[in-house]
Amino acid sequence: MPVRWIRFELGNTLITARKGFARLKMASFRCASLMLFITVCVHAEPADAPADDSAPASASSSAKNLAPVKVEGHYNNGIGTSDAASQGVILGSLLQDIPLLRPGEVLEAIPGMVVTQHSGDGKANQYFLRGYNLDHGTDFATSVDGVPVNMPTNAHGQGYSDLNFLIPELVQQIDYRKGTYYAENGDFSAAGSADILYRKDLPAPILNLTLGSFDYRRVLLAGSTPVSLPAWTGAGNGSAAGPTLLGAVEVMSENGPWRLPEDMHKFNGLARLSDGDDARGWSIDLNAYDAHWDSTDQVPLSLIQSGALCRFCALDTSDGGYSGRDILSGEWHNQDASGYTRVSAYAEHYRLQLFSDFTYFELRPDTGDQFEQAESRNLVGTKMAQGWTGSLFGHDSTTEAGFQLRHDHIDVGLFNTEDRIPFQTVNDNRVSETEAAAYLENTTIWSDWFRSQIGIRQDNIHLGLTELNIPQNTGTGSGNRTSPKLALVFGPWAKTEFFLDAGNGFHSNDARGVIYRVDPTTGGPASPVPALVGAFGQEVGVRTEIIPGLQSSLSLWRLNSESELVYDADSAVGSTTPNGASRRYGVEWSNHAVLTDWLLFDADLSYTHARFANNNDNGEPGDHIPNAVPKVGSIGLTMHDVDDWSGDIKLRYIGKYPLSQDNTLVGSSAIVTNLRLARALTPSISLSLDVLNLFDRKYYDIEYEQDYRASLASAPVPNGITVHPGEPREVRLSLDLKL
Repeated sequence: MPVRWIRFELGNTLITARKGFARLKMASFRCASLMLFITVCVHAEPADAPADDSAPASASSSAKNLAPVKVEGHYNNGIGTSDAASQGVILGSLLQDIPLLRPGEVLEAIPGMVVTQHSGDGKANQYFLRGYNLDHGTDFATSVDGVPVNMPTNAHGQGYSDLNFLIPELVQQIDYRKGTYYAENGDFSAAGSADILYRKDLPAPILNLTLGSFDYRRVLLAGSTPVSLPAWTGAGNGSAAGPTLLGAVEVMSENGPWRLPEDMHKFNGLARLSDGDDARGWSIDLNAYDAHWDSTDQVPLSLIQSGALCRFCALDTSDGGYSGRDILSGEWHNQDASGYTRVSAYAEHYRLQLFSDFTYFELRPDTGDQFEQAESRNLVGTKMAQGWTGSLFGHDSTTEAGFQLRHDHIDVGLFNTEDRIPFQTVNDNRVSETEAAAYLENTTIWSDWFRSQIGIRQDNIHLGLTELNIPQNTGTGSGNRTSPKLALVFGPWAKTEFFLDAGNGFHSNDARGVIYRVDPTTGGPASPVPALVGAFGQEVGVRTEIIPGLQSSLSLWRLNSESELVYDADSAVGSTTPNGASRRYGVEWSNHAVLTDWLLFDADLSYTHARFANNNDNGEPGDHIPNAVPKVGSIGLTMHDVDDWSGDIKLRYIGKYPLSQDNTLVGSSAIVTNLRLARALTPSISLSLDVLNLFDRKYYDIEYEQDYRASLASAPVPNGITVHPGEPREVRLSLDLKL
């Protein structure tokens, strides 16, 4: 019998917007989105919403030719649903059950992933997976409804992946993949990828209100309704009843535990018009997001330990930032017995402005070391895939051909500032960046116990840069890579499958690091780097359901990277930071068990060994990779519908990790436990209580080896440690109304 979990949705959120929130200015597009959403709520009627596990299956997966085991619950990772033991699907119901400190923490549902923060909450999170300090997303590709989140040649960091615009209550599912084995995945996906899919409708309009510690306030209003379009016939692309309009508006404010109030304000809006089903349909989305905040960046650990600085104090009280994006996107899909077609396109305007200070008075004693990273970006892109189903040597087979194109036009600069006032330009660039890719992939079921997936991908990138500050750095660059992919799946035998996977991957480098010939900081020669940096991954895995009620996966993997080269956009550098080739291997064990019809248990454990390929590389002794987290564990217990009570408790552990290449400086381990209790008062009203960092443990979200000078009265500190404290116990009370 298939494993089953009784699905019971709970609201997650939330209460009044902070007084004075009107200061957050909205462009006319945002006002229009809000008016559109209000219309939805006024006219909303209950719609038949698909269960969270009813999203379109990936047509490129071999699962379409099998009879997959259907599991209703937090995950859909049964036999026949993936091409690697480390691939899976997280259902949106999980995100309704667990407390989240920040929206980006939805990715912590991916086994082995750690999501933290080293600055203000409006900034992209810090991500860790498979021994990578992914910084803000360099080797992990993320998309929301087909729109890529990672930003190449970003003001702050290559592949910058800001998920603060995500609305967790609307997530239908997250399709995650680790490793380099998938032809559809390209830039930034060497360690893995996550495709986040929103729902197309809601069973009833919802109003979520939350109040919490440290002045946390959030309001979410969302709903959907069928709409009538003139002369609508469906035309084979949707339902005869016509499309559905979904709208959502989120506003949030908070100050956090910081001595300098964070003064975080966020506005988020979504309008989606869609029609059809898994076989054929379409959708058009409008998204708008704005946020601004003051930040407490990392501070010297020694000052906290000596008591000279309070745990939640800042050294530079003028740090902070602003971020915003407007997105228009759409997709169309069609599938029949002969094959399928998928087409999506997007256009986005993105803004970012960050004021940061990590070295204080080391570089510029007279002004302090604050700097501004700013960009304005327009990007457009499309993805197309055509699949053909048929027979190969008498065996069921599917071949998919795909094409992907993305173009970014970026105005990006780095400026030295004092109290957010710029006084010196480090660099000021106009960048044109185009990435194009084509791939071919074949999936064949050779027998009832063996299937294969073989693919090849070709990526090309062209970079053009005009440097307004140093004309000698104006130029062009390009690169290309061919990436073969292979997945072999054996079984099932006794409800158990075995996987062999291998493939090449890559991430792109910042255009400034590729093209610059003059170091903007020293004035000396720069060290240009390749446009694309390759990686090669391998994996052996097993997935089993031999124990009734348990889905368990074990994978042994290895990942070699040609280079850890990164472009450092901080004011101390403004050029390429050289790091050599690296070697990583590890083991991951994931378990998801339905213990009873009201109790669910999750346990994910991972270990990684990460080293530079050559000892004493990068001009430093040793071979440890700084900030490569070796041990990650997550254990969770979820209770459902027990006398109208529900609850979830989750513990996350990260082990000690090296801060320096010689491993003489080591970051501390951290254990954080979060709790949610919920009570259904009526079928339409429920309350939930989130307690984040339940045991009020003192830990650090991130630690770095850092040179700094804390004040004019103190001496410079080489090879010191700076930290960003994890937040203390925090309580949030939410009221969920189904209107």
